[in-house]
Amino acid sequence: MRPFQYTGCLVFLGAMLMAPLAGAREINAQEAVAQAQREADGKVLSVQTLNVGKRKVYRIKLLTRDGQVRIVQVPAEQ
Repeated sequence: MRPFQYTGCLVFLGAMLMAPLAGAREINAQEAVAQAQREADGKVLSVQTLNVGKRKVYRIKLLTRDGQVRIVQVPAEQ
């Protein structure tokens, strides 16, 4: 696993674990895309909405400035 994927997984898992503790609100796909673009600084290629168990997750594929494709997963509950 590449370092940026590992970091993204840790951020994703941390958010998934913390969501039930806070008064979580659900973000929409547009907000998830904005968050992913801030994290990866790239052009959006695609957005998918996935259900992981009982949780909704946005899977966003980005093309980074250096030409790499990066996938960022953003939980809907923030």
